[in-house]
Amino acid sequence: MTVGNGATPTGNCPDTNLVLIVDDEEPNLRLLSRVLTRAGFRAAVATSGEQALSMLEGYRPDLILMDIRLGGMDGLEAIRRIKANPALAGIPVIAVSAYAMQEDFARAEEAGASGYVTKPFRMREIVEAVKMHISARKGRP
Repeated sequence: MTVGNGATPTGNCPDTNLVLIVDDEEPNLRLLSRVLTRAGFRAAVATSGEQALSMLEGYRPDLILMDIRLGGMDGLEAIRRIKANPALAGIPVIAVSAYAMQEDFARAEEAGASGYVTKPFRMREIVEAVKMHISARKGRP
């Protein structure tokens, strides 16, 4: 499977859960990809909401980590569009933001996010959130 600019998702087991990471900051993409790959996931990346939506036309990740502050289409709008598409609506989306205000949590939830994590990243929290949401989607404890 190829994604985005023709790159293959990181991680070497096709049966491993695929996480799409959407962030416009290259260091964040590298860090999250590395951490999730080491935790046993495959990772694909998009640098904009538009690119993520385009990538979703060709494949279905098991979960999306979506930065809500993106250039162009923001992450909240991308989440709304994902959730409005019946073919994509079942994919859990975890919103990612540097803001930890209650209003931000509420806005992400209203857009359709399944969860919310804040920057700076706490890697254990992210890995656990990803595991929990994927397991819930697949009906596993």
